Amino acid sequence: MTHGFDKEYWEQHWRHGSADGPGSMGGNPPNPYLARETSELVPGTALDAGCGAGAEAIWLASHGWQVTAADISSGALARAAERATASGASERLRWVEADLCVWHPGTRFDLVTTHYAHPAMPQLEFYDRIAGWVAPGGTLLIVGHLHTHSATGGGHGHDHSQHGHGSGHHPPAEASATAAAITARLDETAWEIVTAEERHRTLIGHGGAEALLHDVVVRATRRRCPLPARQETR
Repeated sequence: MTHGFDKEYWEQHWRHGSADGPGSMGGNPPNPYLARETSELVPGTALDAGCGAGAEAIWLASHGWQVTAADISSGALARAAERATASGASERLRWVEADLCVWHPGTRFDLVTTHYAHPAMPQLEFYDRIAGWVAPGGTLLIVGHLHTHSATGGGHGHDHSQHGHGSGHHPPAEASATAAAITARLDETAWEIVTAEERHRTLIGHGGAEALLHDVVVRATRRRCPLPARQETR
């Protein structure tokens, strides 16, 4: 099954999703890769592209970042704003309802991150698009579904872990990628690759059921001064 991942799809997804409880779309802690990959960064401005219920955006705001959190779903953003109020970090958060396929933030950020966001556009082209919003010296952090032979459909969620497809489900192939495919899009004259890995971890979901997650994690720093292009030798 090919998913459209348009606004109607995501509004329905969040409307029917469970808001609370272990493994739910709205109640999970932030993605574990976020703290690991940003702990040494100096807080500045950040964009969470496809923020869902806001776990990652709220975590960043709670750690001193000034965060713009964008998502296509008004239902997801309403849930996120409610969680932010309880966190005490609301003053450092700005929620934006936007289709990330066409929206442009009008500025660049010290950190641009996305966690399992599935836009209507091709996944790798989406990563190209958000990479353009990283300021010189800034960081791009992509956490996505690893493309495996089993990633051929059956899942329908945004909450793989925090945005998961649920126990026993896999993301559709068009919503997944590999580390090599992502890093190949980042010009080495403009980017320094810091992390490029494919990991597996276990999530405890509803009723204590275990789900094996296949993740791809890429972190890159935009060079302040691009390197000269390599000259081909004859």
